Amino acid sequence: MIYRLNFLVTFVSAVFLLFLPVQAQENSQLDRWYEENFVNRGLGDAPDNIDRSTPRSSLESFMFRADAEDWAGAAHMLDLSSIPDDEQASVGPERAEQFATLLDRKIMIDWYDLHDRPDGVDAQTTDSPMAGQPRRSLLLWYVKLGNRPIPIRINRVKPAFGEPVWVVSKQTVSALPALAEAYGPTELELMLPDEMRSKAFWGLRWWEVVAFPLVVLLTAGIGYAANQLMSRGLGRTHRDAPTSWIVALRAPVTLAIVSVSMALLTRHVFVFSGRIDTIISPLVILGLVGATLWFIVNLADVVLSRLVNFESDQLAEMGDGMEQRRNVATRISAARRAAIVIVILVGAGITINEASVMRSLGISLLASAGTATIILAYAGRNVLTNIMASLQIALNQSARIGDKVVFRGNFCSVERIHFTFVQLRIWTGVRLIVPVVDFVAEPFENWTMQDPFQQQEIYLRLSHAADIEPLRRRYHEILDEIEGIADRPEMRGVFVTGHDALGQTVLFLVPCPDPNVAWGLATEARERLLVAARELNSDAHSYFPESAPASAT
Repeated sequence: MIYRLNFLVTFVSAVFLLFLPVQAQENSQLDRWYEENFVNRGLGDAPDNIDRSTPRSSLESFMFRADAEDWAGAAHMLDLSSIPDDEQASVGPERAEQFATLLDRKIMIDWYDLHDRPDGVDAQTTDSPMAGQPRRSLLLWYVKLGNRPIPIRINRVKPAFGEPVWVVSKQTVSALPALAEAYGPTELELMLPDEMRSKAFWGLRWWEVVAFPLVVLLTAGIGYAANQLMSRGLGRTHRDAPTSWIVALRAPVTLAIVSVSMALLTRHVFVFSGRIDTIISPLVILGLVGATLWFIVNLADVVLSRLVNFESDQLAEMGDGMEQRRNVATRISAARRAAIVIVILVGAGITINEASVMRSLGISLLASAGTATIILAYAGRNVLTNIMASLQIALNQSARIGDKVVFRGNFCSVERIHFTFVQLRIWTGVRLIVPVVDFVAEPFENWTMQDPFQQQEIYLRLSHAADIEPLRRRYHEILDEIEGIADRPEMRGVFVTGHDALGQTVLFLVPCPDPNVAWGLATEARERLLVAARELNSDAHSYFPESAPASAT
């Protein structure tokens, strides 16, 4: 019994080993082509002067037949296996003409990727996942139909008797009627004379040469009219009001109207060929996405402007709650910048995704993603550094909108913290624009952080013989007389801080409630102190040094 069982196992293993190479060979052949009993049996024998042995030769044969309007011959380059044999002779030429129209209007064939080998092997590229592998199906393009992309493919099909041939896939052939209805000649185009529909140059027809500039001018006119309509009643001073809904909506709505107008005109009135469509379609997508994101950003700006006050002059005021208002305004401004970055990234992703679906811009962008990333990263490194630095300011609160700072010797108010620069308003009204990286890297004085109280310093040069005590009494009287001096007696003081051959240096402290009035209080106190010193100098005692101005300098 055991002997018979061992013999049976050995026999089954031997049969399996003999069958395995045959099965592997069949699987290998199936990976190289699709098998059909017949290829277009209803069309009869294919003409001798067409070559369907390679992907390139098959499409070239189709285009030669299409140029000659030999639709019966061109039908042999289609896989009509989904159509009954008795209908192929009548339906085939019709589908061939529809495919020729689709090639002309929506598909741009990359002949460098369409290899002239029976197995479709890409022998030149080594980094592709399919490099060196036989191909039985090649993707030519994507054509959007409704809300889904339709792949346009050519397949390698082997009949039961005969050599394998490259033909347009039966799935693509089945979709041709719907694609022809969507992208075929419009009624307006069919009304044009034959001369206008004849070939001009660069694969275009004469009507396209004339119609394309007209479409561009028409969409520009529609956009201009929409912009003017939304601008009625807005004065030049109110044009850029941040709280106006009309101003916020005007630019993105104008861009959306232009994009939609271009899309409608190029899909329902003038269906341009692939050479023009590869330019228009990505621009339409970019315009719609850009208008949507622009609308979101402007809408958020209007809402934030109505809820939060970003005016630096008002935020610079002192009082209860102003510190918190500056913190909130700065944080919301930073959140807005971060949201804009996210919106731009999302918009770029949507644009690239939609463009890649249409095989117009996306393929080239994705194919060169590595090189483009390196180039963009190098070119935009300063921009990215400034963006991160602006977010850093918002997080550490070292400078807030409305803060009074001294930067590079200039007394300034922080007006705006943008992506790449900080806008400072010098006390004279001049705006100082500083890159965010430079602003963060250099030390600066913040006179508003934590406690707005300040002590202004006034230095006077007096003679050695000057008696400080009378002037000290006048100092206290002057501070009591000046309106706005901070009520902090402990912060007052008169000190002799140094002396030299010319005289003694006296420091007068002026307590100020906040930086907004500190400079004015200090100048008024200095003026009154000088008047008091001159009055004391009129007596027998000399208060000012007797050195000549040149030697004093």
